[in-house]
Amino acid sequence: MTDKKAIIVGGGLVGSLWAIFLARRGYQVDVYERRDDMRLAGYSGGRSINLAMSYRGKYALAAAGILDEAHYAAIPMYGRMMHSPAGELTFQPYGRAGEAIYSVSRGGLNMDLLRAADQFEQVRFHFRHKCLDVDAGHGCVRFERQPDGQLVEVEAPLIFGTDGAFSAVRHSLQNRPRFNFSQDYLDYGYKELTIPPDTEGRHRMELNALHIWPRGRFMLIALPNTDGSFTCTLFLPFEGEDSFETLQSDAEVSAFFERYFADAVPLMPTLLEDFRKNPVSALATVRCSPWHFGGKVLLLGDAAHAIVPFFGQGMNAGFEDCTLLNNLLDACQENWSEVLPRFSQMRKPDADAIADLALQNFVEMRDLVADPDFLLRKRIAAALAERFPHEFVPMYSMVSFSNVPYREALLAGQAQDALLAQLAALPGIEAQMAAHPDFERVFRQWQAQY
Repeated sequence: MTDKKAIIVGGGLVGSLWAIFLARRGYQVDVYERRDDMRLAGYSGGRSINLAMSYRGKYALAAAGILDEAHYAAIPMYGRMMHSPAGELTFQPYGRAGEAIYSVSRGGLNMDLLRAADQFEQVRFHFRHKCLDVDAGHGCVRFERQPDGQLVEVEAPLIFGTDGAFSAVRHSLQNRPRFNFSQDYLDYGYKELTIPPDTEGRHRMELNALHIWPRGRFMLIALPNTDGSFTCTLFLPFEGEDSFETLQSDAEVSAFFERYFADAVPLMPTLLEDFRKNPVSALATVRCSPWHFGGKVLLLGDAAHAIVPFFGQGMNAGFEDCTLLNNLLDACQENWSEVLPRFSQMRKPDADAIADLALQNFVEMRDLVADPDFLLRKRIAAALAERFPHEFVPMYSMVSFSNVPYREALLAGQAQDALLAQLAALPGIEAQMAAHPDFERVFRQWQAQY
């Protein structure tokens, strides 16, 4: 066993990408994955929300040298397309002209990353291996191999847990003293639905937008796919009025959709079939610390910081983990005993910040995007960004179109909220916006304060 050997538990998005980074550094990498090889078995949907790749994700793919291979099937979304209860459409740009987040298939991207990692001779995948536990002190991992149930025990100087929100590696660390862990579920679940392509294989709605039907306590969203379809996701409370609990029969589902999403119903010929077939899944935020044990074991991605999907940053944050860890290896000359604790300490505040932002954005997406006062503040923010492009960068743009640390974006957003509230209160601001005589004065006072 050489020092340049690593075990990755979890062959999903982050695990596959991290295997590529390590392989480029000359490491022998063994990736163990609980599921079948999706390149052979195919990818099973029904639980997976489509992913929105933004700057951080693209940056990580470029740093790994695989942006072209893994990004070719992405569809740019330049803003939100809001669907009112009456079927009226309103487009809200995400950023400046040309700025977009990208709709990607979780399964398609995962297969692209598996293929890219497989190009390296020193990367080996072991599918259908369920992680049972990790002996962090001895660098040993035990797996149960399927379908024969044989126990497999492997060792390496480095072990990375990239096995998702319910990480077995993290569970092993939880048994050690002074490991902090919390798991908080929303009272909401989600169910995946579909808008198929039309008879000519074309998209039935605007292609380059993330579609949202905000309805206060709940919402429906739709992201485009390259085959002409849209992956839709219904976010709904588990219990109470208008909840998954109350949608038990086809008649109840039909009545609910006709009442709240009438313009979507003609686009969803398989609505009832999809609703019956696809499960209701839960949404949770996971926080833990420390992410490492000594210089041997490290958690990455959802295993360290699972978040709800409402800012579209779960995958992007996991990919950024890989970028930052790779950069830290350069800075510390691959001294893992120094790198792992430094990374854990450095990255934890950003993970907590994006978790908070994702929870905040849920309220924005399901409710505030249809609120006139919120929309006014959004227009004021756009006017500020246009007039002062180097001095005012909206918080959403910091998160989605830059690699500004999440904690800095969160603090900036809180300060910007105070400015936008001041400007929105100015008499006549809605009509004049950036031409308002007090517009720059209030901005400069705020700038001097913050």
